[in-house]
Amino acid sequence: MGSKNNTPGQRARRPLSIFVVISLCCFCYLLGAWQRSGSGKVDKLALKVNKDMSHCNIVPNLSFESHHNLVETIEPSEPKAKVLKSCDVKYTDYTPCQEQDRAMTFPRENMIYRERHCPPQEKKLHCLIPAPKGYTTPFPWPKSRDYAYYANVPYKSLTVEKAIQNWVQFQGNVFKFPGGGTMFPQGADAYIDELASVIPIADGTVRTALDTGCGVASWGAYLLKRNVLAMSFAPKDNHEAQVQFALERGVPAVIGVFGTIHLPYPSRAFDMAQCSRCLIPWSGNEGMYLMEVDRVLRPGGYWILSGPPINWKTYYQTWQRSKEDLKAEQRKIEELAESLCWEKKYEKGDIAIWRKNINAKSCLRKSPKFCDSDNADDVWYKKMEVCKTPYPEVSSKSEVAGGELKKFPARLFAVPPRIAKGIIPGVTTDSYQEDNKLWKMHVNAYKRMNRLIGTTRYRNVMDMNAGLGGFAAALESQKSWVMNVVPTIAENTLGVVYERGLIGIYHDWCEGFSTYPRTYDLIHANGLFSLYQDTCNLEDILVEMDRILRPEGAIIIRDEVDVLNKVTKIVGGMKWEAKMVDHEDGPLVPQKILVAVKEYWTVGSSKSNSSNEE
Repeated sequence: MGSKNNTPGQRARRPLSIFVVISLCCFCYLLGAWQRSGSGKVDKLALKVNKDMSHCNIVPNLSFESHHNLVETIEPSEPKAKVLKSCDVKYTDYTPCQEQDRAMTFPRENMIYRERHCPPQEKKLHCLIPAPKGYTTPFPWPKSRDYAYYANVPYKSLTVEKAIQNWVQFQGNVFKFPGGGTMFPQGADAYIDELASVIPIADGTVRTALDTGCGVASWGAYLLKRNVLAMSFAPKDNHEAQVQFALERGVPAVIGVFGTIHLPYPSRAFDMAQCSRCLIPWSGNEGMYLMEVDRVLRPGGYWILSGPPINWKTYYQTWQRSKEDLKAEQRKIEELAESLCWEKKYEKGDIAIWRKNINAKSCLRKSPKFCDSDNADDVWYKKMEVCKTPYPEVSSKSEVAGGELKKFPARLFAVPPRIAKGIIPGVTTDSYQEDNKLWKMHVNAYKRMNRLIGTTRYRNVMDMNAGLGGFAAALESQKSWVMNVVPTIAENTLGVVYERGLIGIYHDWCEGFSTYPRTYDLIHANGLFSLYQDTCNLEDILVEMDRILRPEGAIIIRDEVDVLNKVTKIVGGMKWEAKMVDHEDGPLVPQKILVAVKEYWTVGSSKSNSSNEE
């Protein structure tokens, strides 16, 4: 029975509708076949995309091999990176916080003008420091201990001023460092041998040392083969480029001076400290400088003084001082040392050695007034006072105040006393050991990315946010050393770093670091930009990294991906070749790694684009 709505007109249109549908299907089939054949432009685009996608796991080559995938960081809605131009040639050796013209505006009393004086934000350089013309990659260690290219540090004044003392000699296109010093004319080795007759240098008891007024750091250079790591410092003064020479040799050093503020090191840091004709007025300022040495010297540590006033009977005419003056100065130093509970162990010829007592119970002498500060490690830009830093409390005369350390290298991974005693907030023995495991994994991954890590190619290494020193400990070898920097706004862990037998310094990365340009081969920054993103300009930190990094040096930045995207945008305007890679545990981990290489360019090169921008 048919529907009453099925009219004859509708029955006539049905075959036509079927025909239209069939025709459309045939057309679509033929169009698809034509595109599949490769004749269609849309398919060519698709093929190109497919071809590009087939290479998406290949990371563009830097100067080292990588085993990680590229991470996309494209943000089309934001403008392109600002291109940072190169600075004028006059800034080749620019050191922001020790710049000479600014220094001369400060008082000369107590060396205030040689302390750190950083430019305000509006006067900071926003350009890249050029390398001098002819700059060459330094000699590999250990040859670099004895030789440096003249083109890298083109200053001859020390070869004249210190000619008879064998600091440095100029030969052809290189400097030679014979290992001499003002107070060790027979060479650093002979001088250290004499110290070792009193101080247990050979067995690992002494690992960290401080050289005040270091010259070209020959003492520290020759201690390295005895597995002693010295932190050397000297001011940027008329003895031009002392610290620059030291770092060019591959020896740890920073620009620094005994002035009015504390040294940027924690209390109980060094096993040994020395002054070799450093000309520091130890008996002046009521003994304030000697009290600062006492603060940074570990209980049971040694202090060496060679030079005025020691052996004054022999040298008083050479030093152009009277016998009475020198005799009184030595007597004052002796009295100060006694008041600090230091015991004199040796005096012969030009050398005198004292040993700091291991605790306060073993000292029966009258001491100067004690410092009121609850935290002897809180020293950044803090004024020194005439007071003695108290020893940590002990329960017996035989106990080492602050905790006894194992001999190196056992102390590298032993639990540091500051952690064992619960002094570092949030850090336990278990978390410390986990941190060590984590950094061994990270460093192994870095070595897979860059096969030069762990070789002499990267001699001078910096960790900009060192934490517990896990990166440096995992990298530890005779081929390199690490400057462990603990930011002043981070948890204060630098005492732990020193208890592990490593060295480091406090620093605020909103300011310039106390070193010359081109003094580090590899710079590592873990979580640094997250730490500072709300504190100062990230561009300023990256420009400072570029300043202290040698041409063709490497950078490893580990941080959260959102922060690294900001960093990557700035890096895009610098003379770095960079890439971002996934965390070792895969792409789902929000922490990523930015690896980069600084391009080689010098004054007058085609990449220079010289500018006077300031």
